[in-house]
Amino acid sequence: MGADRHRLRRTPRLLGAPALLACGALLLTGCASMPDSGDVRRVDSSPRTDVDTQVRVYGVSPGKGEQPTELVNGFLEATTSSEEDLATAKEYLTRGAARRWAPFAETTVLAQPPEVRVEADPGDRDGDGRTVVLSGKRIAKVDATHAYRPSEGDYVERIHLSKVGSEWRIDRLPGGLVLGEPDFQRIYASVNKYYFAELGPDAGNSRVGQDVLVADPVYLRRDVDPASAAVKALLDGPTSWLDPVVSTSFPAGTNLVRRDGKLTPDSSNTLKVRLGDRASHVGGARCARMAAQLLFTVQGLGQGSAGVGSVRLERQDGAELCSLSRDGARSYAPEQVYGRGDHQYFVDADHRVVRLSDEARQPQAVPGPFGEDGIGLGSVAVSRDERLAAGVTEDGRTLYVTELRSGAERGAVLLRLQGGGAQGGLSAPSWDGLGGLWVADRSAQRPRLLRLREGVEKADEVRLPDLKGGVIESLRLSADGTRIAMLIKRGGHTTLQLGRVERAGRGHLPAVAEGEAAPELSVRGLHPVSPRLEDVDAVSWAGGSRLVVAGREPGGVQQLQYVETDGSPADVPAVPGPNGVAAVAAFEDKNRPLIAETTNDGIVRLMPNTDWKTVAKEGSVPVYPG
Repeated sequence: MGADRHRLRRTPRLLGAPALLACGALLLTGCASMPDSGDVRRVDSSPRTDVDTQVRVYGVSPGKGEQPTELVNGFLEATTSSEEDLATAKEYLTRGAARRWAPFAETTVLAQPPEVRVEADPGDRDGDGRTVVLSGKRIAKVDATHAYRPSEGDYVERIHLSKVGSEWRIDRLPGGLVLGEPDFQRIYASVNKYYFAELGPDAGNSRVGQDVLVADPVYLRRDVDPASAAVKALLDGPTSWLDPVVSTSFPAGTNLVRRDGKLTPDSSNTLKVRLGDRASHVGGARCARMAAQLLFTVQGLGQGSAGVGSVRLERQDGAELCSLSRDGARSYAPEQVYGRGDHQYFVDADHRVVRLSDEARQPQAVPGPFGEDGIGLGSVAVSRDERLAAGVTEDGRTLYVTELRSGAERGAVLLRLQGGGAQGGLSAPSWDGLGGLWVADRSAQRPRLLRLREGVEKADEVRLPDLKGGVIESLRLSADGTRIAMLIKRGGHTTLQLGRVERAGRGHLPAVAEGEAAPELSVRGLHPVSPRLEDVDAVSWAGGSRLVVAGREPGGVQQLQYVETDGSPADVPAVPGPNGVAAVAAFEDKNRPLIAETTNDGIVRLMPNTDWKTVAKEGSVPVYPG
């Protein structure tokens, strides 16, 4: 019956072939013969440690005389193969089921591969059909737009089989794929697509202009022409959650014209991308923006794509639309809103602001009034260009903004509250990369989220969704100003929630002129980012679509981990966390050190390739610019 054979085989890749994404394809071993009974068996999955980057994995066709459970296990194993169209998996289906099945309409991710058992209902055991039950613990779903969304709960689905001649075949099955998390992480990779931020009326006040690219993470298959998949996903438009705050420069309906072979850079490291007729008549400026979106999207795919020096967009007949090199794309680079992150800052034991450079052994007081004795600060935020600093007083009642230069005057009071203290008052502030300063008023009587534009003393109140009795403990704005990460305390627990920042007009209103009302701002689409963490103690942005989080699972100890903004675990090594992290700061450049406030060791810093080291025995709220 073929029960002892390996279900999957691996075939060596041709060494030296150009590739845009390194992938780890693992050998999945076969399962033993499974009786046609109600016993529960689990589909074997790939161990994450058995990585072989030189192999591709293919499914094995069904053998003669396979019983329902064995056939379903073979089908599930074949769905984890490297085949672009999963042709071998379709051999397990009847012709009608193969035509109807849409494997990439949705992917359900389980904590472990699904358990498989024959339905115990005797009404189905009529000799003409069998029902096989798949079950497990669901942790996430990936939709047809490749967007990942955490979705915890029980998973139960049924597959029906019937006889085709003398052989069992699947005639009814759920849409999409179901994968255990180990196989999902082997087969799929998180890729950032890029779209332009819709700044609306804020565009006229942006310190970096309107060409602000925003990362939109999706999951694409590692081993099946990832460059073409990424370009197609980019042309399909942003994911539904991000769509209200970004736009694309590609005309609606633009499609990729597929040429023979994979989409790979040529010998001059130019990636040539041929587009359909919808893009044939765009102007030069718009084409450059299209090329910038594409260039930064493909550069995130892996080793081969990192070598792309330029992109050339072509009409359907092969004529050039425009070209853009890495150097020419600098004005569009997402890094333009990050700043340089040369220093880390924190409030020392004397409630002054001090800063550290990589070379400094001791923190130094910042130039200007915030570095003077007696300033009495409790928290600080530094603008992305490190020119301005915003400070909240120790009692949480007053917000100042001042320049970081010798001889500067302490600025006027921008906000002053009647109440304050540790449980109320103003949160630590946060700057976006556009020149906006954000702070939460945690007053019990009227909690608010406020944004102050540079040079404007009057704060704009930001409309919030119903927090259901929760209070914003702290917040961090993305550099591009489109997303806000908030720690919200409710019912004795603090969770990490991510929202998008919507601006009235979505770019259709003119810039705000003197005397006109400020643009309407609102936070929408609020959702948990780390649902497995019962309590989150600290958060910081650590990339265009990445956060670093200190928190704990129910009954667990505090962990320091990276997560993506879509709620998926980041594909980076685990961070050995110091004990008792109360605050953490990272920079969007992954090569910059982490810095944290701890309950036992004060302010500690983790330089690349070293261990955590104490830089100040006392201090609080460490931050990078932002």
